Amino acid sequence: MNENKSEQELQTENPGLETSAAEASEPSLSVEEQLAQANQKLIELQDSYLRAKAEGENIRRRAMEDITKAHKFAIEGFAEHLIPVSDSLYAALATEAGDAKAFKEGLEITLKQLISAFEKGRLIEINPAPGAKFDPHQHQAISMVPSEQDANTVVSVLQRGFLIADRVLRPALVTVSQAK
Repeated sequence: MNENKSEQELQTENPGLETSAAEASEPSLSVEEQLAQANQKLIELQDSYLRAKAEGENIRRRAMEDITKAHKFAIEGFAEHLIPVSDSLYAALATEAGDAKAFKEGLEITLKQLISAFEKGRLIEINPAPGAKFDPHQHQAISMVPSEQDANTVVSVLQRGFLIADRVLRPALVTVSQAK
């Protein structure tokens, strides 16, 4: 007859023999202790979250400061190359030389310093030769003049242009030949 008894009847007769899976995995802590542990874990997680959030904000703030400084001081290297040119111009103005030839030589030396500073700062001059093809991306046509040259070629340069890092800073002002 024991064989015919249902499993439920066996459990009611011998409650200590078989325990449920939930009872076996449940710790022997009281509900209050479990709640205290959960609260402690919550406090730790909140603290970790706030620290991570603060670290993220600090990183973002430092990155913004670095970007601001980079923008503010980006021209510093170029300015260092221009300072000797400024010194030469002040020295030329301070001299009382009446010799035009010596003054011109001093200006030529100063111009060489300026061109060198431009090269070091990656500032490239746009100075098309007469007869060069007109490029609307680098040249600005002031006028079209009759010429023996091919149409749409540079006749003369009125003002040199400049590129910086392959970007036109100022186009060269040119006169262009008309079609015949």
